[in-house]
Amino acid sequence: MKKFILKLLPACLRRKSHTIHILRLEGAIVAERSLGGKAINGKSLEPLLKKAFRKNVSAVALAINCPGGSPVQSAIIASRIRALSAEHKIPVYAFCEDVAASGGYWLACAADEIYADENSIVGSIGVIAGGFGFPQAMKKLGVERRVHTSGESKSTNDPFKPEKPEDVKKLKAMLEDMHESFKAMVRARREGKLKDTKELFSGAYWTGRKSLDLGLIDGLGHLEPVMRHKFGDKIDLVEIEAPKGWGLKRLGFSAATELPEAVLNTLETRALWQRFGL
Repeated sequence: MKKFILKLLPACLRRKSHTIHILRLEGAIVAERSLGGKAINGKSLEPLLKKAFRKNVSAVALAINCPGGSPVQSAIIASRIRALSAEHKIPVYAFCEDVAASGGYWLACAADEIYADENSIVGSIGVIAGGFGFPQAMKKLGVERRVHTSGESKSTNDPFKPEKPEDVKKLKAMLEDMHESFKAMVRARREGKLKDTKELFSGAYWTGRKSLDLGLIDGLGHLEPVMRHKFGDKIDLVEIEAPKGWGLKRLGFSAATELPEAVLNTLETRALWQRFGL
């Protein structure tokens, strides 16, 4: 009887409503928190990922606004997204907002399809290491640095000593290893879609429109219109958010002693954004 009644209902009333969970990946990818909490890492995302991939969810949409950061955390998060997607059989769609570059693009590749605005910044498939050197400042201040090690490679790239060619060589070799890992991930996730060009893995970045030509994304579009196109008008867009507290806890810190390190992380995050003029 129930089936008979359903058949009599207009198609628009019989149509299933789809729940789409939205997970915002905003900020730099760092192992530790930055001041203000705008940072991405596997530990902080884990409870949100578990909430996003639930029974009766039709899809998970990643809203990405990320200039990059830690290759390790990028790999951890992307792998976790793929594992949860496979476990719950839920498709994942990525939407690049202002920036999905370097580690931000790594996260986008965890999705089954990637979309961007035509003016989004996408790509930067490379690895970078930066720092500062202070040997001349130490000399001018009359400060003597005393370091003792039990291994010849224990104090490589010491910022208070002149840079050594052998240290730079070792660092570049490590960066090359990380770059190969990044490239392998992109090739695997974008198999059959990438345009064959040397420039693709040079660390360069492009607008969304050019990224579409290169095969880095699947289309131009924004989250809600694309989701409606794929699942129909009867969709329920639900943002997955972390609970908010007050004071230091609201910023993501359990004690004031964590603040100095957070300030340094914030400066590093600011530098990542400035690479893209933001």
